[in-house]
Amino acid sequence: MANIEAATNDDFEKTVIQAEIPVLVDFFADWCAPCKAQTPILDELASEFDGRIKFAKVDIDVDGNKELATKYGVLSVPTLILFSNGEIKGTMVGVTSKKKLEQKFEQVL
Repeated sequence: MANIEAATNDDFEKTVIQAEIPVLVDFFADWCAPCKAQTPILDELASEFDGRIKFAKVDIDVDGNKELATKYGVLSVPTLILFSNGEIKGTMVGVTSKKKLEQKFEQVL
């Protein structure tokens, strides 16, 4: 995971909500095949948007993180949520194309 940091319930506020740049959060699970298909796309985008968009991953199977998934309405994985200034600017469920993600990023940059 190049330029993608793990976020947890304990540090989500600091890592995502208080971030100075927009943050794309990938809610995922290790057992999820579509999540594994999404990862290379996110790795590529993390390199291309380095310094302009922050990337974080939340493993929904980690104990405290289940609360985050519930709080943000994550019902299936992968779910990608784009935050800017602490507010949700977009939610994408399922494997999301690079092009669609780039379009979402342009809306918040």
